[in-house]
Amino acid sequence: MDALRQIDSWPSATAAVALVSAGGAVAAHGPQEQAFRWTSVTKLATALATLVAVEEGSVDLDQPAGPAGATLRHLLAHTAGYSFDEATVLAPPGTRRIYSNVGIEAAAAVVEEAAGMPFADYLRAAVLDPLGLRAELRGSPAHGLSGPVSDLALLGRELLVPTLVARETLDEATVVAFPGLSGVLPLFGRQEPCDWGLGFELRAGKSPHWTGTRNSPRTFGHFGGSGSFLWVDPEAGVALACLTDLDAGPWIREAWPALADAVLAEL
Repeated sequence: MDALRQIDSWPSATAAVALVSAGGAVAAHGPQEQAFRWTSVTKLATALATLVAVEEGSVDLDQPAGPAGATLRHLLAHTAGYSFDEATVLAPPGTRRIYSNVGIEAAAAVVEEAAGMPFADYLRAAVLDPLGLRAELRGSPAHGLSGPVSDLALLGRELLVPTLVARETLDEATVVAFPGLSGVLPLFGRQEPCDWGLGFELRAGKSPHWTGTRNSPRTFGHFGGSGSFLWVDPEAGVALACLTDLDAGPWIREAWPALADAVLAEL
C-alpha cells in the first residue's frame, strides 16, 4: 500500500505501521517485529482487560472506585476528577473530562484487587496471551507496555471483531460516556465536547484530531507520547497501528491525519 510509505518522510528514525481488517493483515511497512514503547496506547489493553473482568463478574463498572463519589466507569472515562499524574482531585466526579494516568492506574488497581494478582499478570492472562501478544507491561498500566507493531495490529483486529468480550460490552465502551463534557485532548487542545468511551478515545466530532477527515465519527483508539497510535474505524472495517522511536510533538498534527486520509482513500 503506497499510503503507508508516508512514514518514510517522518522525522522519526524508525517507524512501523500495520493495517488490519476483520479478516487479518491488509498491509504493513517498516520493521514489524521491532519492539517500541506503546506509552498511552497501553490504555487500550488495560481497558480491554477491565472489560474482561467486568464480564467475569469480578468488578462492576458502577462500583465505587477512586475519589469519593466516583466509580470504575468514571475512572475509565477520565471523569473521576483526578489530575493528570497526581492523585489530586480537581473536580467532582462526572463534571469534567480531565485526562488522567492516575485514573487509569486506579482502575487497574481495582481489577488487581478483585483478581488477587498483580495487574500485569492479569493483563497477560486476560488479554495478551489469548491474543498471542508478546508485548510486556513494565510499570504503569496507563503507559507501560512495549512490543512490536504486529502485536498492536492484533489488538486492533480484536477491537474490530471482539473475541475476549461480547460485542455488546465493547460497544458500550466505545460510545461516549458522560456526554457533553469538555476537556483537553493532549497536543490537540480543548475540545467541546471532549468525547471519550471507557478507556477508548472517540473521534466523534473533534477538530482538530489525530485521525483523518476520512475517518468516521465512530472511530476510536488512542495515541501515546512515544509517537504511537492505534485507531479502529468500524465503518471502514480497518484498524491502523503505528509505533515510532520519536516522541509525539507538533509534527503529528499534520503527519498522522494525512496518513489516515491516504490509507482510507487508497482502500
